Amino acid sequence: MVDPEVGDVVHIAGRASVQFAGSRAVILRVTAVCRKPTYEGWCWLTGYVLDRHGDAVERREVFVQRDGLRLLSGRRPAKQVRRPAAGPPPVAARMEANRGVRYPGQAR
Repeated sequence: MVDPEVGDVVHIAGRASVQFAGSRAVILRVTAVCRKPTYEGWCWLTGYVLDRHGDAVERREVFVQRDGLRLLSGRRPAKQVRRPAAGPPPVAARMEANRGVRYPGQAR
């Protein structure tokens, strides 16, 4: 059973809902999963239907059986570790580096 989450790309065919049987199957990039209780094994998904190039062509909200979904892409991208941006050093380090430097107009 696929438990879809935001960012997943799923194939929805007849096993998920009769409205997607045969040539009406779609590939959906999930943008929201409704967490309200529904019938056991069913869920509401909101997302974008993707064409054969992977471009979004239509926004849809669908009611499907989780057992009938097939996950096509990996799960959401892993969380990125934030690294400090390169830039000027913290104020204390700048002050230490400038100790003893005389600036124009500065009293001696």
